[in-house]
Amino acid sequence: MIVNAQGIDLYVEQQGSGAPAFVFLHYWGGSTRTWDHVVDLLTSDFRTVAFDQRGWGRSGAPATGYALEDLADDAQRVIAALDLERYILVGHSMGGKVAQLIASRQPEGLAGLALVAPAPPSAMQLPLAVRQGMVQAYDSAESITATVEQVLAPDGLSPEDLDTVIADSMAGATPARAAWPLATSQQDITAAMPAIAVPVIIISGQNDRVDPPVVLRRELLARLPGARMIELPGVGHLLPLEAPEEVAELLRAFALSLHGEEAEALRCALCGGTLMAVAQKRIEERAARIAAKAAKPK
Repeated sequence: MIVNAQGIDLYVEQQGSGAPAFVFLHYWGGSTRTWDHVVDLLTSDFRTVAFDQRGWGRSGAPATGYALEDLADDAQRVIAALDLERYILVGHSMGGKVAQLIASRQPEGLAGLALVAPAPPSAMQLPLAVRQGMVQAYDSAESITATVEQVLAPDGLSPEDLDTVIADSMAGATPARAAWPLATSQQDITAAMPAIAVPVIIISGQNDRVDPPVVLRRELLARLPGARMIELPGVGHLLPLEAPEEVAELLRAFALSLHGEEAEALRCALCGGTLMAVAQKRIEERAARIAAKAAKPK
């Protein structure tokens, strides 16, 4: 479906039913398809909403208007158009920073904030020359493949997911490609963090080279008292594609814990104890699989 926000047509996909709904915000270079694997694992129990942010996928691409405030306003207009009474924002990378700004506005109906390999609220700490180089990162299939292999997902993607990343990245409009590295990523919203009043979960890849766990602990977690941060082994920055099962399981447990249904959350996660124990169980299982794979003879 199409939702018009601020004169921009935004392509929106929704599936499932129930509350709270999950509203997914993709990364710089992504689209609704970034979340396909995670959505497929959740729609039997939850309503899911994903949309192409302006300049990406099948949404409109204005020449200007790519500040965090613009992206946040778009998301809130989608939420209003769908009459979501209770929802969880799930933001990945750039989408994570957008989600932080939205949460700081304390919108009605927001039940929780799930940040997946999010950009921190502070300005991106990269020299201008490096950020200028990022603008060309999505120019060709070859440059995108190199960016994935060297930066975004050095632990590897399936051929099908790599094809999706290449297609989505190349489909980005020129203003959208340039806006994040040159301007939007430099916006500092740290002063807004104390206004976030909902439960927060942060999911990070231990091998993330874009927003490493050490940076997220210092720049984000330290500013969100009470937030939980969970690190997944053997994955980089593209968690929705690299570890969709673990991400979906954590989102499911998070949503159910917000309902006060801790017992059901634990049952779904096949583990006892608190939500952190649920996460730790999944981490240990993944680490064991990685260790077993590494131990196999070449």
